Amino acid sequence: MLHGKTILITGASSGIGAAAAKIFAEEGANLVLAARRRERLEEVRASLPDASGRVAIFAGDVCDPDFAEASVDATLETFGRLDGAFNNAGMMGEMGPLPELSLENWNQVIATNLTSAFLAARHQIPAMKTTGGGSMVFTSTFVGHTIGFPGMSAYAASKAGLIGLMQVLAVECGPQKIRVNALLPGGTKTEMAGDDPAFHEYIAGLHALKRMAEPDEIARAALFLLSDAGSFVTGSAMLCDGGNSITKA
Repeated sequence: MLHGKTILITGASSGIGAAAAKIFAEEGANLVLAARRRERLEEVRASLPDASGRVAIFAGDVCDPDFAEASVDATLETFGRLDGAFNNAGMMGEMGPLPELSLENWNQVIATNLTSAFLAARHQIPAMKTTGGGSMVFTSTFVGHTIGFPGMSAYAASKAGLIGLMQVLAVECGPQKIRVNALLPGGTKTEMAGDDPAFHEYIAGLHALKRMAEPDEIARAALFLLSDAGSFVTGSAMLCDGGNSITKA
């Protein structure tokens, strides 16, 4: 589904991003894996032995404007084109009632989850125009879109902001054959979700399927949006939430 295409993945060192790297490589993509932790990126690349020659890594902070530009430059230098971007990096931040949240935490969550997407798109869009089109996917969430969870105001605001950004970009970039979508996962077994079985059981119960997602299940939804299989999908906030948004009991 991605044969010959070059895809940039942020947040690629673990969780959904690492799962996407494996699946996209299996589908024939050239990959640039970006995240803060170089050692973890090396581990992800090493786990893809059949695709090692088609996988580059780029370590840095998605909140850094220079990183956003440099990651695209590195992609073009290595593979000569950019066909798709899975802007997946994010953080949860502190949880608690809004009056108790620090401004520092609010700014960090907004910068990591939302401003980083602006920075990324600012450089990815021109590269995709040069290629003749492409597809961009932002990892958002159902939190702040279909449901509100107490204590998650910064996270919800940042991820809901991604959906608004995505919709505008879809309209702006459509004439250049660039599709822009947001992927809204449900509860997923990643480092962000921790390893408390009781918490996992509670989260699983919020979903119609009564379980949490595996990272590769979310990554396969991203594959659809990035590939030609999703060629007429743009401006979509695509739920991949195990029925969380429709479950009240």
